[in-house]
Amino acid sequence: MTKPVVGVIGNAHRVENRFSTQMVGERNLRAIADVTGALPLMFAGSPEITDIDTLLETVDGILLTGARANVHPTRFGVQEDVRHEPYDQDRDALALALAQRCVERGVPLFGICRGFQEMSVAFGCSLHPEIRELPGRMNHRMPRLANGEIHPDPLVIFADRHEVTLVPDGIFAGLLGCETIRVNSLHGQGIDRPGERIVVEGVAEDGTIEAIRIADAPGFALGVQWHAEYDPQKNPVNRKLFEAFGQALQAHSRD
Repeated sequence: MTKPVVGVIGNAHRVENRFSTQMVGERNLRAIADVTGALPLMFAGSPEITDIDTLLETVDGILLTGARANVHPTRFGVQEDVRHEPYDQDRDALALALAQRCVERGVPLFGICRGFQEMSVAFGCSLHPEIRELPGRMNHRMPRLANGEIHPDPLVIFADRHEVTLVPDGIFAGLLGCETIRVNSLHGQGIDRPGERIVVEGVAEDGTIEAIRIADAPGFALGVQWHAEYDPQKNPVNRKLFEAFGQALQAHSRD
């Protein structure tokens, strides 16, 4: 039997500061292969290379992954600031349009971290460029050593760091079978003002929005602020999310 195919968006990357490439973290690919049972297929995060209609005729779903780059602030009406670089404006242009088209066509869409933010902006949200600067918010960025370097241990970087309270009787609570979960945290940007079609499904203990769905979407259209791709092979929360995505892929591939 043919497997469903999941398009996984690429990120602009320069090798040796000279060679332009597209890059996808391997954990995203393995999460799809191991848990959804689908074939991951990387596509370029650039509108000059990737034709959305052709892409959506080829795949059964889309994974918008996390990335180092922030969504460019002009996409949600905020002044650009060098403190919040790097940016990847080609990916912005493609991902925002792609998110809208997926929802229009009922193509399963799963957004993780930056992908969550792209879905949010595509449907009218504004973002705060550095969520930890808001009063009462925790530092949601990845752990660092005292000298400022990123912590070398992935188990520390991706450890569960805070709770998320899910909306009772919401989609996430139904999928996960509970109303409180613990998640990792590796982001700077966060939702400031939700758009009209953004349904907030989960909120961190400091008020940061962590789980969303798109209202009236005809297919799977969920986003999470944490890195669910890190450990769905063994993490029950992240596994259930990827399994649900996989079920949506199977249904879409049969249509």
